[in-house]
Amino acid sequence: MLDSHLSDATPLLEALAVCKSYDMPHGVVEVLKEVSLSIYAGERVCIMGPSGAGKSTLLHLLGGLDTPDRGEIRVEGHSVTEWGESRRAAFRARKIGIVFQSYHLMSDLNVLENALMPVRALRGWASPGKKDVERAKTHLEQVGLGQRFGHRPVELSGGEQQRLAIVRSLINDPDILLADEPTGNLDADTGKRVLDDLFALSAERKRCLIVVSHDPALAERCERIIQLRAGEAAGMTT
Repeated sequence: MLDSHLSDATPLLEALAVCKSYDMPHGVVEVLKEVSLSIYAGERVCIMGPSGAGKSTLLHLLGGLDTPDRGEIRVEGHSVTEWGESRRAAFRARKIGIVFQSYHLMSDLNVLENALMPVRALRGWASPGKKDVERAKTHLEQVGLGQRFGHRPVELSGGEQQRLAIVRSLINDPDILLADEPTGNLDADTGKRVLDDLFALSAERKRCLIVVSHDPALAERCERIIQLRAGEAAGMTT
């Protein structure tokens, strides 16, 4: 059950009977089958399920990285599904921060430049302003990268690269933060520190945090768990 103050609120993010399939060499694979869910501002939600259940696919749809075959994704009551790619890209830059398992850092840019990439994308590749740079430095210092501004990703450990990816995801001050197996490539101790940083930074402005994970310890840090099985939302727990 949701808290009473959430049940009366307007969802920040919704999936309405979302379906998604892919054409594969051996035939069509139905990944999501009429999945519906509502997520509210400030919530911390974990999407769990076995491999192949459609967790990452659902996260990509919620973030506007892909569109469903049928059904609808809504943000603050507005249908993202009906938008063209350029409008969805602008929406992602303003409203969504995404942390991937494999970091996706630019190897030819240093730490500070990587952190500021979403600012440049949002502003038509114009140079970041002084306030942007100071904000990036502050966040990097918060996650222990204050002495690494000029280093390249190859000079960082896996945990440092993921912490940089978290800072990058937050640089445009999004309302929604999505994380796809953020500790999947990390050892237990490093993963715990990355999660501590992720949850602390997402809590600063009561951002909505949606995490895909197999890790029960991570799920315990969330208010709600959404279980996906065989492409269907099999149940939600608090």
